[in-house]
Amino acid sequence: MTNPPAYRQMTPVRRAAGLFAGLALGAAVLAGCSSEGTSTDCGLDACTVTFDRGVNAQTSVLGVEAKLIGVDGDKVTIEVAGEQLTLTTGQQATEVGGLYATVESATAEQVVVRIGRNAG
Repeated sequence: MTNPPAYRQMTPVRRAAGLFAGLALGAAVLAGCSSEGTSTDCGLDACTVTFDRGVNAQTSVLGVEAKLIGVDGDKVTIEVAGEQLTLTTGQQATEVGGLYATVESATAEQVVVRIGRNAG
């Protein structure tokens, strides 16, 4: 008689601990990363990027570089994957650099942009 593989010999508690550790690592990856002048919060197919105004704010999300170029009232110019686009706050998502972007808010201190793989 042969012994079952080691993974089958694990107790349910050890399996649950391994699963929890894997989920925690996955959540940390999805939480996003920050670059100078930005913070990000990413899910599977979209990131919300908060750019600080008055600094050279840029970050890498979904495999592309995103930069805040300028703000004029409620019009925000961003660069995504090397393509520049000017959006109005609250405007429907627009394609830029192979992704979709929309400006959620623009204040004197920060600009919040959603960048995703789809327009939703």
